[in-house]
Parts: sequence; structure tokens; C-alpha cells
Amino acid sequence: MNAEQTLVALSDRSPHVAPEELIAGLVPPPQFHDVSFASYRTDDSEPSQAQARNKLEEFAASSTSKGFLGKLFSKGKDGPKGVYLDGGYGVGKTHLLASAWHANEKPATFGTFVEYTNLVGALGFIRARDDLSQMKLVCVDEFELDDPGDTVLMSRLMRELTDAGVKIIATSNTLPGSLGEGRFAAQDFIREIQALADQFDIYRIEGKDYRHRGLSEPAEPVPAENLDAATSELTGTVARDDFPTLLRHLSTVHPSRYGRMVDGLDAAVWEDVTTIDNEGVALRFVALVDRLYDRNVKIINSGQALNKVFTEESLAGGYRKKYMRCLSRLTALSSQ
Repeated sequence: MNAEQTLVALSDRSPHVAPEELIAGLVPPPQFHDVSFASYRTDDSEPSQAQARNKLEEFAASSTSKGFLGKLFSKGKDGPKGVYLDGGYGVGKTHLLASAWHANEKPATFGTFVEYTNLVGALGFIRARDDLSQMKLVCVDEFELDDPGDTVLMSRLMRELTDAGVKIIATSNTLPGSLGEGRFAAQDFIREIQALADQFDIYRIEGKDYRHRGLSEPAEPVPAENLDAATSELTGTVARDDFPTLLRHLSTVHPSRYGRMVDGLDAAVWEDVTTIDNEGVALRFVALVDRLYDRNVKIINSGQALNKVFTEESLAGGYRKKYMRCLSRLTALSSQ
């Protein structure tokens, strides 16, 4: 270890977050602390990017300066109450979402779909709804349909928030009307999803994944015998863990606390990465990578290449989009 490095282990961290801290913690992650609509770099060959930015900027401006009376008289009106950004991985949806949060009047919240479901689990639906109803804007990143119960829960929460006059902006990789297609047959789920889709103006963002910067795969793993030397070259706070031990530890920490667990890290070193053959373990790992990506934590590893961390069955299954997003983020973090 060099003098400019502090070495820790994630498997030694078991943070606790008080329920009342959860609302206060719903802000853009460090990677997006200073972004703006002006700093969003559009691809001239993809006009949908500039169009989506302009529409979202207009929406944020129209939401600003609406006081109590504006919210009161907006209740019950027909028409969309929010904006939905659809697009592939790495086209800048989170950048735009965070830009809207920064541009909007406060109080406002920013979090992933999973963070909001965790919030409801920690506070209970009524308190979470009442607290979020005080917001002028609620930003929901990476809307997911991994669990039908969570989908119904979020659909109800978002409808009740829009009824209270709260504006909502959401991002996802799938259009709202298609979220349940081919996955859940129950008609009540379809009705819930359709009701949610009707709340939003939908804008599609086309483009290539900017995170890869010409790369299609994560960086090559470091040979085990060279990992000590590679680790010693890192500066700042570095978390070094045996990969199987880290995966076991994740099962002991609620995903709502993963952000707190990785706070302050500059790099993560994983020894002996192996392919994850258990779906529950894989999904916890995805949640960890999301929080590392939020904080732009560099990753190096030995063992299996990071693009082999999920099985072929997982990549072909119902969580494919989530795993593919994770691989995109692993590529970005390991290629710094």
C-alpha cells in the first residue's frame, strides 16, 4: 500500500441508515452533482437527443414557480403529469434527469426505482407518500418491472403523487405501455401499467452507449500474481475483497444501504471473480455495481473477466436488460 492509499474491505462494512435519512438521501449521486442541460453533449447524428433535452428543459421550467395555488388548480386536470424518457444504455438519460432535478425548484427528490421501493419498505406506504407529496418534483431513474408487486406499488404511489400535484420524471429502457408485455399475464397488472403509462409524455432518445468510448468489453482481468502490484498503484480509498466473500456479505446488507456502504471509495479491487450462477446473488451484485457507478469507482479484478460474471441463461432471461446495463457500467468503470 502506498502513502496516498487507504485500504479497506467492503465485506467489513455493514452500515445502518435511519428511515428518516432515506428521504434526505434522495439526491443525484456524486457523478451527477454538477451536471446541467447545457453540459449534456448531444450527438448531431441523433436529433432525438437534442429534442429530448429541450422538451425536458421546458418541462422543468414549467414546473418551477408553481406554488400552492398552482398545484391546487392542477389537480384533477386531464393530460400528462410527467415526462418519461425512453432509450438504450448510455444515451444520457440519467444526465438529463439529474439536470432537471438541479433546474427545478426544491424540495425535490432523485432516486432509482429500487430506492423508492426501499423507501416505501422502510417508511410504509402512507408516510412515504405523504413525505413525497411535499415535493415539487420526483425523479425516478431506471424504472423496472422485475417484481409485479413492486410495479403495482410504484404505479399506485406515482398516481397518488400526481393527484397531489407533484410532477414526475422517469427514465427506463422500455416504453411504459410495453413494460409488462410477455412477462406477466394477469390483467390487473396490465391495467396498472397502462394507468401509469397514461400519466406521461413519452420521449425516445436514440444513440450509442457513450460509456464504452469505442470499447465493447470490460478491461482484461489482472493476473493473480500481479494484483498486489496493480493495487499498490491505486490512490485514495481502495476496497479490496475476495469476490466470493463479497457476494456472501451482500446478502447480509439490505440493498438500500449499498450506497452508504460504498461511500468514499475511489477504487474497488476484486480477487478471484467467478461467474454468478444464482439469480438472487446476481441481482444483489447488480445493485452494488449501480451504486459504484453512481460514484465513479474504478474497478480492477483478477479471475474471470467481468463480462463473464453472468451466465448465458441469466442474460437470456427476464432480467436481461438489468444485466446488460450492469455490463455496460462494468465496462465504463474498469476501463478508466
